[in-house]
Amino acid sequence: MEVERVQVIASSLSTKMDSIPSEFIRTEKEQPALTTFNGPIPEIPTIDLSDPDQDNLVRTIAKASQEWGFFQVVNHGVPIEVIKKLQNVGKEFFELPLEEKEAYARPPGADSLEGYGTKLQKEIDGKKAWVDYLFHNVWPPSRINYQFWPKNPPSYREANEEYVKCLIGVVDKLLMWLSLGLGLEGDVLKEAVGGNELEYLLKINYYPPCPRPDLALGVAPHTDMSTITVLVPNDVPGLQVFKDDYWFDAKYIPNALIVHIGDQIEVTLSSLDPLVNSSVLFSL
Repeated sequence: MEVERVQVIASSLSTKMDSIPSEFIRTEKEQPALTTFNGPIPEIPTIDLSDPDQDNLVRTIAKASQEWGFFQVVNHGVPIEVIKKLQNVGKEFFELPLEEKEAYARPPGADSLEGYGTKLQKEIDGKKAWVDYLFHNVWPPSRINYQFWPKNPPSYREANEEYVKCLIGVVDKLLMWLSLGLGLEGDVLKEAVGGNELEYLLKINYYPPCPRPDLALGVAPHTDMSTITVLVPNDVPGLQVFKDDYWFDAKYIPNALIVHIGDQIEVTLSSLDPLVNSSVLFSL
């Protein structure tokens, strides 16, 4: 069955239009214009990973994970040029002609989620998300299927390999600091979630310009099933975090990475020690 991509739908609409297809209009309990907190906005914690006081760093990460489940990190060690290359090749891919992108489409009925696609299933109340995506494994090598890695732009593979090489170091440190923050040995969480065989997956979300961003959502409210999600933001606002019954805008910080504690951390903690109450330690 042929799927109409959101990018195609968006290109057929004028940004001056006052409507979008009804399946993208969220109910009032989800519309950004009605659900976004408009008072003084508490900022998502920002953590400097170059802090020489390691004890303070461990405490800060543990506190942010417990109270928010989200935090931004600066001085993380991933070079700016590596992040820019990754962003550029992703942008260039989505600027390709549709037929070229479709060569990397997720096969219908495939068990794997890898490939170019559009969220197919309708969500609560029959609504759809305003997003297309490219999704594939990037580590370990045994899990990579280059069938879903675009050959155009030509630097796509190099940009991904550079980025994941840097990212592994960041994630290793985060898992160590999270372990220490829980009163565990530094290697416990990493080993519990796969050790050196921990899988890394890249998802590039593409949100086409929307005439009514006050009515639509790029991604429905959710938690992540991963161990940790590391987001590479840009200067286009949109990310929101749910806390204390409100949706808060995430402030854009140039060159920062956004860390989201995933569901697998809770599952892992529950299996490590029945005395560790993960629902208290990490709020998602």
